[in-house]
Amino acid sequence: MSGAPSRLLLGVSCCLRENDGAEPVHGVIDRYLRAPARHGDCDVVLVPALPGLTDWTAMAGRLDGLLLTGSPSNVEPWRYGTPSAGRLADGPFDPARDTTTLALAEAMLRAGKPVFGICRGFQELNVAFGGTLRVLATDGPVSHHAPDGVSLETMFAACHPVALSPDGIMARALGTQEMTVNTVHYQGVDALGIVGPGRSLTIEARAPDGQIEAFSADVVGAEVFAVQWHPEWDADSNPASAWFFAHLHGAMERARTRTHADTGAA
Repeated sequence: MSGAPSRLLLGVSCCLRENDGAEPVHGVIDRYLRAPARHGDCDVVLVPALPGLTDWTAMAGRLDGLLLTGSPSNVEPWRYGTPSAGRLADGPFDPARDTTTLALAEAMLRAGKPVFGICRGFQELNVAFGGTLRVLATDGPVSHHAPDGVSLETMFAACHPVALSPDGIMARALGTQEMTVNTVHYQGVDALGIVGPGRSLTIEARAPDGQIEAFSADVVGAEVFAVQWHPEWDADSNPASAWFFAHLHGAMERARTRTHADTGAA
């Protein structure tokens, strides 16, 4: 109908991957698209890793939100320096994705629009705010990844509890201070990123070994929320995972309403 508000539009980050020796492919796993489309009630569009060929500000103007996905690749260590603990990450790396996600996230936040992250996306956002990453021990009190060589289902069945920050967004929304999450990552946050003078990202959840598993921020009205686990894996069967995408929907709606109010749009 003419004049009806358009559906929310979510950009989803792509990886630039080799294609068995053929031409490279920009791609994202299907579940990272279906979960927000279904549980975030929005349209989704792929954001290719095309540094040098993308106007980040113009793209941010078209999107209502940005989701940074998980990936087998790691953020290049030079982008966050030497962590204070642990060794630097091994590859594979995806420098085109790094450049794209960090630049577009910055443009989105300048535009007052939400940026959410999952796994690698969680790590990228910490780096975007000046934080660092470290490789996690595989023989510690908490296993953060299933053994190599197992099936996808077995890999995502690996889990551990997380303690939710009592006054955090997630704890208030879900009405609990603990939940169980899947654990499919080899590295995590070392030093937490800084949002502004004297203000770091807000910790939303920690693993039993103290590892930060979720954080949030309000950057001059732009909402940031990211988790180390994979809510897209079981969003159809896990209400807590579905909530992540419903929260993303709400953040996009709030940003659109605020933008329209600022511009005097009807």
